[in-house]
Amino acid sequence: MLRAISAAAVLVLAGVGVAWAAVHGEEPEKYPFSFESPVGSYDMAAVQRGFQVYNQVCANCHSMNHLAYRHLGEEGGPFALYMVQNEETHQPEPHVGRPEHGGEFVEVTDNPYVRAIAQSHMITDIDPNSGQPTDRPGRISDRFRRPFPNEIAARASNGGAAPPDLSVITHARHGGAPYVRSLLMGYDGQTRGTLHHNPYFPGGWLAMAPPLADGAVPYADTETPQTVEQYATDVATFLQWAADPHMEARKRLGIVVLAFLLALSGLLYLAYKQVWRGESH
Repeated sequence: MLRAISAAAVLVLAGVGVAWAAVHGEEPEKYPFSFESPVGSYDMAAVQRGFQVYNQVCANCHSMNHLAYRHLGEEGGPFALYMVQNEETHQPEPHVGRPEHGGEFVEVTDNPYVRAIAQSHMITDIDPNSGQPTDRPGRISDRFRRPFPNEIAARASNGGAAPPDLSVITHARHGGAPYVRSLLMGYDGQTRGTLHHNPYFPGGWLAMAPPLADGAVPYADTETPQTVEQYATDVATFLQWAADPHMEARKRLGIVVLAFLLALSGLLYLAYKQVWRGESH
């Protein structure tokens, strides 16, 4: 009897697990992102490549309304510019990304790389003379260009499903960056009309077709693999940075605070011993 009950319980639990996976999606594949540990930091090379993947692929459908182009060049951003002294010539040279040692930060308004990124996008604005919509090159103060003027247009262009904004997608979705990475790698080729099967997506079926393919985004760094797995890893890293651009500064501050609290605890203990010395408890 006990064996029968145990077997039935195992079957029920297995059925519940299958049902849960079908409704909520499979657990994302674990991946050792550099930013996950309490003292971790962003791999800025991966963030830069991830921005390239977003810019060339994801931005065709997905907006990032919370980000402006200037954020890319602020301290802690993937395209922050520093002037670093050359050890041989002793002349200052531009260096994109935080250098290992030294370096003087260049204000975003003087960052030609961020300005070039912004100007490569056409932003719809209102002409001050005619009052009619017009396109102009982007400025660093502009928000990321939206692929569609409104949600109705977004749904009309995507079979009735509005692509979500990606500004904080790694915080908005259970599983965070590993979920994004697994989702982009998880298409198995099954289709149902305009829907595509992906076991990591809640419900298993989504309207977004597989957005990535091997070799789709040419990296300047030819040593980095140009595969779906690498693209997914890089864009997930970029989206995590976009959702939490001040993570590194917060962690550094946290370490300083913990060190201060440890030192304070030691001083308080020594003060306690001094005040109560010679007293029996």
